[in-house]
Amino acid sequence: MGHNLVMNIFPIFLLLSIAYADFDVTSPKYGGKPNSDISQPLAKAWSDACASTSPSRIIVPKGTFQLKGASFKGPCKGPIEFLVDGTLQAPQDGAQLTKADTWIEFANLERLTLMGTGTFDGQGQKAWKENDCNKNPKCSSIAINLRFNSVKHSLVKDVTSLNSKNFHVNVLGCEQLTFQHFTVKAPGDSINTDGIHIGRSTGINITDTNIGTGDDCISIGDGTKQLTINKVTCGPGHGISIGSLGRYNNEDHVTGINVKDCTISNTMNGVRIKTWPNSPIATTASDIHFEHITMNNVGNPILIDQEYCPYGQCKTQTPSKVKISNVSFKNIRGTTTTAEAVKIVCAKGLPCDKVVLSDIDLKLSGKGTLTSRCANVQPTITQVPPALACATKK
Repeated sequence: MGHNLVMNIFPIFLLLSIAYADFDVTSPKYGGKPNSDISQPLAKAWSDACASTSPSRIIVPKGTFQLKGASFKGPCKGPIEFLVDGTLQAPQDGAQLTKADTWIEFANLERLTLMGTGTFDGQGQKAWKENDCNKNPKCSSIAINLRFNSVKHSLVKDVTSLNSKNFHVNVLGCEQLTFQHFTVKAPGDSINTDGIHIGRSTGINITDTNIGTGDDCISIGDGTKQLTINKVTCGPGHGISIGSLGRYNNEDHVTGINVKDCTISNTMNGVRIKTWPNSPIATTASDIHFEHITMNNVGNPILIDQEYCPYGQCKTQTPSKVKISNVSFKNIRGTTTTAEAVKIVCAKGLPCDKVVLSDIDLKLSGKGTLTSRCANVQPTITQVPPALACATKK
């Protein structure tokens, strides 16, 4: 797998040694200035770079720049490096954005490299206070910092997403897209600020990345295939989550998820798979592996929940139709804040198959007695103390 990751990134790094045509948004041609809105200069620089048949580089130098919104669409004629060393700031008031649900979008592109020491500052504090989507299904759209739609064979490296109003990153319909040494920052109480959300995508790699936010550090939606998460630091937040799955009638299968060598600290959950009861269609979630994970004061470190029903918005008496199989939790160590450290509750009438618990060592940092619970599953268990080895079974 490491070999595949290197092969995916290697062609992109070859581009870094190529001579680029530079398109600096602060050059006289584009007229961008610090402490002013650069929506138009950036759009013009993108248009020129996208039309270039030779490799091109868009430059946002050091400094603070305002940006009401941007849509960087292809296809383009050559590879593009987008170098951001400055800070781009979204309007605090979401009503001033160009699009209500998106701040910055990259779409229909190949051979894009987004990199630099810069920051995408969503200035989400006002939006978090006004967000009522957990109670109101007709709530207003809230902007995601960075959208990647149909982006292929590309790299996001070194930049930071800060205080997004909604998800920091949304990846949809992408192939062979790598996030390397990427940073996500938002307070632990910021609402619905998932770090990286992935859906309908294949061959996504997330490596050497630090995510601290108010929701899932990484959330994995339907249609995700061959995802590698390696050396990610997560916390605060809600952990690394597959799902929720099984809510909508057009969902696709999830397969080939590998999470390895990660550290999760001070989060609501650790690693989990969650599916809704009363699923409208039958789907599968398979070949999912969590290995070499360190937990530091984490609630619910190991969790499969096929009765996921937040805010009481579902019919729990009808089981989930998402079939879970070939799932492993191996070499998971550290401390748990919840006494029930391992919970594997699968669907009634559709038990989980080929679940493995191996080399689990979790200590309780809070009050109570360490325990575990399993239902509708018969896992293979090795090197797991009795308290964590499905102490309660159904």
